[in-house]
Amino acid sequence: MKLNRLATALAVALTLTSCAMVRHDAASGAVMAGVATPGASGPDAAYVWDSVAIGGGGFVTAVIPSRSEPGVAYARTDVGGAYRWDASQRRWHPLLDWVSEDQTGYLGIDALAIDPHDAAKVYLLAGIAYLNGGRTAILRSTDYGKTFATIDVSAQFKTHGNGMGRQDGERLAVDPGAPRVLYLGSRRDGLFKSTDAGDTWNRVTALDVSATPNDVGIVMVLPDPASANGGPARRLFVGVSRFGSAGPSLYRSDDGGASFAPVKGAPTDLMPQRAAFDGAGNLVVTYANGAGPHPDRSGREPMDRGQVWKYRIAGGAWTDITPRGWTRPFAGISVDPRDPRRLVVSTINTYLPQGDAKGDRIFVSRDGGASWTDVVARGFARDAAGVPWLKGHAIHWAGSVEFDPSDPRAVWVTSGNGVFRTADIDASPATWTFTVDGLEETVPLGLASREGRPLVSAIGDYDGFLHDEPARHGRIHDPQIGTTTGLAVAGSRPDTMARLGDKLMLTSDGGASWRAAPALNGKRGQVALSSDGAVILHAPERSNGAWRSLDGGASWTPVAGLAGERLRPVADAVDARVFYAYAGGKLLASSDGGASFAPRASLPVGGSSLLRAMPGRAGDLWVALKGAGLAHSLDGGASFTRIAAVSDCGAVGYGKAAPGAAYPALYIWGTVAGRRGVHRSLDGGATWLRINDDAHQYGGPGDGQFVVGDMNRFGVVYMSTAGRGIVYGKPAATPN
Repeated sequence: MKLNRLATALAVALTLTSCAMVRHDAASGAVMAGVATPGASGPDAAYVWDSVAIGGGGFVTAVIPSRSEPGVAYARTDVGGAYRWDASQRRWHPLLDWVSEDQTGYLGIDALAIDPHDAAKVYLLAGIAYLNGGRTAILRSTDYGKTFATIDVSAQFKTHGNGMGRQDGERLAVDPGAPRVLYLGSRRDGLFKSTDAGDTWNRVTALDVSATPNDVGIVMVLPDPASANGGPARRLFVGVSRFGSAGPSLYRSDDGGASFAPVKGAPTDLMPQRAAFDGAGNLVVTYANGAGPHPDRSGREPMDRGQVWKYRIAGGAWTDITPRGWTRPFAGISVDPRDPRRLVVSTINTYLPQGDAKGDRIFVSRDGGASWTDVVARGFARDAAGVPWLKGHAIHWAGSVEFDPSDPRAVWVTSGNGVFRTADIDASPATWTFTVDGLEETVPLGLASREGRPLVSAIGDYDGFLHDEPARHGRIHDPQIGTTTGLAVAGSRPDTMARLGDKLMLTSDGGASWRAAPALNGKRGQVALSSDGAVILHAPERSNGAWRSLDGGASWTPVAGLAGERLRPVADAVDARVFYAYAGGKLLASSDGGASFAPRASLPVGGSSLLRAMPGRAGDLWVALKGAGLAHSLDGGASFTRIAAVSDCGAVGYGKAAPGAAYPALYIWGTVAGRRGVHRSLDGGATWLRINDDAHQYGGPGDGQFVVGDMNRFGVVYMSTAGRGIVYGKPAATPN
């Protein structure tokens, strides 16, 4: 149902003349949403939502298979949410696409626990310290993650799913003898216990551990199934992320948490990473000299040394079972549920030859750790499973490794770029398949749609891609430069593009080939191209200004009148002499090819730095002003009209016009008539339809990065996320 057409009348012109100050009074992914009435949680138009296929791309911090139901496994990530493995479809299903913009931090999962008797019951510890004020929640599902109850625990403890030690664990555990009893090791506030399936939590005061010097705290809690006799487990082990004089790193309770004592004989110069019971009376623990997954900035945790130890629970004896000759840090540990003597461990932060790249090593033992086989050195094969960018990238940051309980020949291992699985770890060579269908965890930093040409993206860590179809894996930009923060397309020459990271790369053939600019003043930041491609503007990262080049980056001169941090100049799509920028509450413009900028109008401060210049229309600008709404100019920023129906706008973009329409389709992430989400207008902003639903919010576009309409297919729209890759929606009747 469309919004009331009185919105047209409400779009009262609020003209902002030259520099005048103006005051403004989880489902499975691709799910078709039905038409909704005003005020409902659904959309106004039937849309299908899914992810643009890139394939993995981020740090999967753990994979945890269920031991009670064959074929069920869950994965957690540091910034991309949680997923459930569907063995029949051989695909991961995202579980947290419902999170709203004020819950973006819930995409950082610091721990995951499965009820050992019911694979449908899963618990997540969610939150990221720098998002939503560190808001933290326990997310509880009883239906395999299709729906969740949210228990906000921020008042008691906060977590950091993208912090150091995020691959350690698990710091959240379900008691094997009493499934409504849960334990949680926090980063700063000690050990907590719930007796009502996570609804309420109480501090376990018997364990006198709260914060640790590295701010990682308690990294694992293990209730011992062997001590659960018709009730809660009596024996608990708790691992703490510290070493040396900071205090003990492993504690034990034999009375259900009423008292704790340090475990005698445990290594004192290493930190526990992960641990597993072998079912034969032992606890196997991996150690490293840091929380990981990489060295900390202070230098106190180099993450370059580790061991594997076995602890005899009954007698308290310790045995060093580290693979002979190895001193590298270790992380993942798993025990074959059918054979307590068969173990698998992984290193972490280790870069040794692994096919065409360098990464971690994986070891298997058949005798309880007395001897080990390095399965990578024995013979390694990697199957990219159709993901072209994986070439030259290894299994690294292997923080979690797990036997598949339904077929212990098969082993999962997580990586800084996704998940790998081998069907037979005893094969020589063992083939490790990149198993990421449905799992998308990149950080998108730029996107452009060009008429008659592939979609082009810029991505953190992995350059960006040319996307011929959103459902097919894209072609990575080559040569690669890693994190690509800036992307620009010449308005009248769409085959001329620039992408920016530690280098500036230029193309004039639509991305078929790229060449590096000869020189660059500063790195990363943002880049703009004049509509004819002749002028390049570069606003470097951590710089207070911008630079201009007329010779393809061979030489640069400073831009006058453009000062400030995080600048984002944008070219007029038609007039090659004109550029714009929004900074400090001013619309700045250049009419001399970017040589100098001067203020043209005042705008509210705090909006998105990414303004939009409409294609084929000189001087036509849209600015997303966040809490001040959406503003539109038809005269190159000399004056603006506020779109009154839009009360908040985090990002704005355009796409192919509707059939018969004269103006491009507009898309925003924002609030219209009190409803937050992705909205579409076909009449220049007079009326709007919400086109996403509450099941597909993705935590919003991630600091207003982008909402981009497709210039080749009407109604298709793309949106950035904070770590869930690029998502896209299309009208339900539109073929892929």
